[in-house]
Amino acid sequence: MSFEELFDASYERVLQTPPEVPDFFEGFYRRFLMSSPEVRALFRNTDMAVQRSMLKKSFFSLVAFYASGNVDDVLHRIACLHSARHLSIKPYLYDLWLDCLTDTVRAYDQECSDDIELAWRLVLSPGITYMKFAYDHF
Repeated sequence: MSFEELFDASYERVLQTPPEVPDFFEGFYRRFLMSSPEVRALFRNTDMAVQRSMLKKSFFSLVAFYASGNVDDVLHRIACLHSARHLSIKPYLYDLWLDCLTDTVRAYDQECSDDIELAWRLVLSPGITYMKFAYDHF
């Protein structure tokens, strides 16, 4: 199975949460907010329901960038918004973001393995690299 296929299958599994469990993206944000006082400060005045909705939309752009090699308008707008000129989201925070995301995958995907974690990292890394580059350039 290719890394892309491993990612796709895992993504489908993490979205299948029982009703009594917070959905995958809520679980991710809980973990991300607990990861650092700096992260908590960045989100202190944020409507997290809206934030989760935006992440779901932008997540597809990250995956599409991996698949196509093309940056869509959503990813470009988010990169500009997160750049030093606007929200100033420091590039190192994307590494923490990805670590928290893969930790959440391990918690939500009972079949998660090192290969599946690597698949998530490989699929999301091109978009994250784009976001980091945008910090000083957009």
